[in-house]
Amino acid sequence: MIRRLAFLLGLVGLTASLAHSQTASFTPLENQIYCSGIVTSDPVPTDTYVITGEESYFDIIYSDGNFVFLNKGSSQGVKVGDQFEVVRPEPSDLIPHEWFKSQNLLLRAMGTTYEDEARLTVVNVQRDTSTAQVVFTCGYVQRGDIALPFTPRPAPMLKSDENFDIFAPPSGKSKAMIVTTRYFGELVGNGRIVYVNLGSAQGVKVGDYFRVYRFQGNSSEYVYQTPHVAYQIYGLGSTPRPYDPEELPRDVLGEGIVLRVAKNASTVMITLSKKQMYPGDYVEIE
Repeated sequence: MIRRLAFLLGLVGLTASLAHSQTASFTPLENQIYCSGIVTSDPVPTDTYVITGEESYFDIIYSDGNFVFLNKGSSQGVKVGDQFEVVRPEPSDLIPHEWFKSQNLLLRAMGTTYEDEARLTVVNVQRDTSTAQVVFTCGYVQRGDIALPFTPRPAPMLKSDENFDIFAPPSGKSKAMIVTTRYFGELVGNGRIVYVNLGSAQGVKVGDYFRVYRFQGNSSEYVYQTPHVAYQIYGLGSTPRPYDPEELPRDVLGEGIVLRVAKNASTVMITLSKKQMYPGDYVEIE
């Protein structure tokens, strides 16, 4: 009986050890890495693209398992087994109102937003065209989508959030903002993709962590806020003098890891959200 109990206790300890080891070596999921998109000012080659796909007389979009036709073949060096990633410039926001002041100006300075749509594997090659199968999708493939040679992306290590400090002082490193999110979302939480206006030109690398924070009484957002709410509300108290947001302790909201980097922008996955986040919230390199 004692031996059996000791064996069970040892097994529990081994399981806990393995669980800790797996947590310590955790990386983002494949769809988080390869569906994250990027904002870049660098030109993206558009010479290889999707012409159409099978049963094109009624199919207008293509997904997992479907065959699509590319505009390049053996005479352009395409071979069976080659892989391509399909990207598409993100269309303009259907509700083009700024969430915070200068949002559109910052986004234009960062570059063009490209959505990750799918991955293709070439299964048959003709002289000037080729047939590829959709083997992985983030969205869907359509006529005219850009096909780029597939390049594996690094999978950065995720750290534990056990020691996250909601009272962390400023890091003193580069600061920026959450300018927008994937698909122009406005509410940000765990697992969401955001685009930040710092990139390789400012020393950002894949695997870096950004801390997200907000100033008290932030007035940069266009959503209505009572003026001077941080230090006075008529009938509900006020302070002897006004306070600027920078004078007060900041709200530390969470953090995120850099998945992709362009010259002046980074793709960041939020890994910890203690509070709701929005475009216009500030970030700093930890």
